Amino acid sequence: MKDEQGRQVVGRIRWRRFALLAVPGCAATAALGIALAQGALAASFAVSGQQFKVSADRLTGEGFAQYGNIDTNVRGDLLPVATVGIRTAKIDSLCQSVVTSLPVLGDISLNLTAGTGATPVEAKDLFLDATQLEGNASFNNIEIGRDASTLDKGPDGAQGMQDAFSQQADDLSITNLKQVAWAANAGTFKLSGLKMKITKGKKECF
Repeated sequence: MKDEQGRQVVGRIRWRRFALLAVPGCAATAALGIALAQGALAASFAVSGQQFKVSADRLTGEGFAQYGNIDTNVRGDLLPVATVGIRTAKIDSLCQSVVTSLPVLGDISLNLTAGTGATPVEAKDLFLDATQLEGNASFNNIEIGRDASTLDKGPDGAQGMQDAFSQQADDLSITNLKQVAWAANAGTFKLSGLKMKITKGKKECF
């Protein structure tokens, strides 16, 4: 996005607040639930009962789209999210963590890291269902307030409900990325230098 002098606008985005705007109206959750039941929205899988954290030094991508959506768990609970779709993405110094509390054992942390060397993590047709996302972001040719059913810059299928708020851009760059999410999926996901570790106690990416 550029200002009146043609300079690129770079800013910090508080995605938790933006996600609230992306699911408009007090009846949005009910409307999304009806749409899901009628097949208007695709639920790729039932999410677990735990959100996970993701951080990265830098994420760059081509073909960005964002819109309000909903995830469901095996109990049928409706979980409003802000879905981010990116056609191709590269991620430097990826960290993923989830903490599980177990009887007797207490907290158990699973940590995954990748892309910490010269080769970044690469993903195609990446979808992130986030409840919180923040960092220093910049976009090129961004469109804010577009009807979510008409999005055409993100991955195939990256569209929301008719009349719902959305945004899209040719490309994006986010540094110091921090995200809390229910789900992520991708057409392909290449993790260079993958390392996974399970430890007792609470150890998270941020």
